Amino acid sequence: MKENPIYKLSDMTLYFLKLGTLGFGGPVALVGYMYTDLVEKKAWVTEEEYKEGLALAQLAPGPLAAQLGIYMGFVHYGLIGATLVGLAFVLPSFMMVVLLGMAYKLYSGLPGIQAVFYGVSAAVIGIIAISAYKLTIKSVSNLDLSAIRSKWLLWVFYLLGVVATVITKREDILLFVGCGIVYMLVKAPSKWIKRPTTAPSVLLLGVGFWHYDGKVLRDIGWFFLKAGAFVFGSGLAIVPFLHGGVVQEFGWLTENEFLDAVAVAMVTPGPVVITVGFIGYLVAGFPGACVAALATFLPCYLFTVALAPSFKKIAKNTSMKAFVDGITAVVIGSLVGAVIIIAERPIVDLATALIALLSALALIYIRTIKEPQLILASAIIGILIKTLL
Repeated sequence: MKENPIYKLSDMTLYFLKLGTLGFGGPVALVGYMYTDLVEKKAWVTEEEYKEGLALAQLAPGPLAAQLGIYMGFVHYGLIGATLVGLAFVLPSFMMVVLLGMAYKLYSGLPGIQAVFYGVSAAVIGIIAISAYKLTIKSVSNLDLSAIRSKWLLWVFYLLGVVATVITKREDILLFVGCGIVYMLVKAPSKWIKRPTTAPSVLLLGVGFWHYDGKVLRDIGWFFLKAGAFVFGSGLAIVPFLHGGVVQEFGWLTENEFLDAVAVAMVTPGPVVITVGFIGYLVAGFPGACVAALATFLPCYLFTVALAPSFKKIAKNTSMKAFVDGITAVVIGSLVGAVIIIAERPIVDLATALIALLSALALIYIRTIKEPQLILASAIIGILIKTLL
């Protein structure tokens, strides 16, 4: 923590409150906003401090943008800065998804809403597919032969993630961690052995607002804690893990409800991972939303404040980088497997197949288009199709 910052903690907190309220576009856009505003325009943090925070966010599990925001709060104001900034960033989108959850419980059965999600669910498949492709290129390698040959082991982990997810219809933490350990031992065994890294020191009853079960809350807490602690990769990388637990293991949501939850995250500002609040609300009302959000974001908060003071040394540890690379490859493979599984429900006819395909092509070829715009357009198309046909 440095002395004499040129801004007040309240200034940084208000900035992240605004970013959490108005910041659309997913993790890549959010971290870009932070660089433009905090480094270039306001000069509250240096470029070196920003890069250190971004590197820490990429090395640690959990949502990328939230971790970087927490680090920005930590730079000059330590634990209290990290806490206030993290809360300010997450709370606006959390409140939005809770309100959307209330509306969803009330109106999801109406024909008009079903028509909306007829188009939206198909578009979500296209969006997730492109996200999986982009994550593959970024975190595994390009698709040219020489790059694949040089990263062949990561591609093995990637394909293992695809096949295991499609066959078992769930994601296994042990598989993620195992691939990370294997890649670490292959890429940097001696440094790991010689220098092991250690962590440093009454109206709302009708919409199920307070309806919950104690055991379900415990299950929600444990499951989302694992999601926050073991899933590497930004944005939609958490989708396959959530799908495996929420739909396959616990049966809390149907396939269509899960896709609707992902869509809600895309049309709200702030971190995409806030979909956990929507899921938690559908399962166990407002207590479920609070437990799910807290359990998901708590690990990334703890990782950030624990590692930030000595991160420069950790960032240079090649073993740690290799461990993260191995986990990331298999997680992204699992995302591809999840796309294959969950596409079976919303892609029910030629129209939905075209909506998914056109959504994917739009993200590739129309650079100015954003996910919320696609969701809105697909909702309108869904209504038109159901009305005219």
